[in-house]
Amino acid sequence: MRTFHTFLSPWLSSVRQPPAGVHWRWDRLLLAVCAVAALVVGLLSPADTSQQAWGLSSAVGYGCAAWAAWKSPTAWSRTPALIAAVGSLVVPLLYLTAIGKAQMEVGVVQQAAERLFSSGTPYHPDPHAVKDFTPYLPGMALFGIPRLLFGDVFFASARLWFLVGFFASVVGALRVLDDRRRTGLFWLAACPVVALPLAIGGVDPPVIGLICLALAFAHRGDAGCAGLVLGMAAALKWTAWPAVPVVIALLAARQGKRAGLRCGAAATGLAVLATLPAVLVDPAAFFQNALAYPLGLSATASTAQSPLLGHLIVALVPHGKAVTVALIALSAAAVAATLLLRPPRSAVAAADRLALGLALAIALCPATRIGYAIYPVLLLAWPRLTLATSRPQDKPTPDRRILAVGLWPSRRKAELRSPA
Repeated sequence: MRTFHTFLSPWLSSVRQPPAGVHWRWDRLLLAVCAVAALVVGLLSPADTSQQAWGLSSAVGYGCAAWAAWKSPTAWSRTPALIAAVGSLVVPLLYLTAIGKAQMEVGVVQQAAERLFSSGTPYHPDPHAVKDFTPYLPGMALFGIPRLLFGDVFFASARLWFLVGFFASVVGALRVLDDRRRTGLFWLAACPVVALPLAIGGVDPPVIGLICLALAFAHRGDAGCAGLVLGMAAALKWTAWPAVPVVIALLAARQGKRAGLRCGAAATGLAVLATLPAVLVDPAAFFQNALAYPLGLSATASTAQSPLLGHLIVALVPHGKAVTVALIALSAAAVAATLLLRPPRSAVAAADRLALGLALAIALCPATRIGYAIYPVLLLAWPRLTLATSRPQDKPTPDRRILAVGLWPSRRKAELRSPA
């Protein structure tokens, strides 16, 4: 065995360490891959669409960032991240806003705000065309209020307020964790699955931003604030609801059942209060828009269709819609069982569990799109940039205090010297 190891040791050392003068840098490779991916999106997207404009513009931005990373002596530095964020987010966002081109969701949300103020519900009473449907919960209409108040001006577009909501949530999460690093935020903004929906007007960034903020509050041990933030996210879109049981399980495992119940009551109470008026005004419209259409059960086919497993099952398997609904229910039950049998005890583990559940739902849902990948990607990346290096601030239980006193002799002596 020793002879074999001696024979292989030169080869193993050459694999572990690059040759002299060669330095492996993952940031350079990642930016180069992003540039190629953006170029593919720009070339394969239909002509004169927001996706095409984003892809061609971002390919240049990522290419410049890769060149800056190649010249930079340190890995993951701020300058390449800033260049990538400007090239993939700021430039296409300003261009698309100036020419008035956006994702269909922007117009849907703005029309929902108009209906909310005129009829008391954001939902079309008799939707037929795709643009008539509002497949979100009533809170999403709030992003369309600026245009209702100020008209068709630059700063009133719902697309800009989606961006404001996302960055306000993420920066707020950094402040909750007392994390003063900003380089990671630039890298997150430059990620293609984040920059694309932010630039073209996707509705998912503010939802996942609020989920990250709720995880930050849960990491700090603030069950009430975590529940209120989760309630705000759950009032925007159904995709936020799986985060509620995950955060409840996290708080219950770390602080006890009372903290979990307080978080759950705040989250569900706020979401129900925000949704109930629209349900009472027109229950049929709520069912057609917010339930049947997102699940692919409406007579009008959703444009949110990608060649994922759920769409393929609907297209190829008899009674495919019922099969996909059953599979989604089974996957949700399986994730819920893991929360009961082995609840997450850290915010990073909770984010991983939520990412798994959402990835399964996205893959199995018959009406989905690749852009929903922002949920699992951010849930896997953002906690490791912040939560993994932030110390939890929840109060230790008596057992943990006794354990800590027993492990550190200096603390044990201090406890013995202190008066009873």
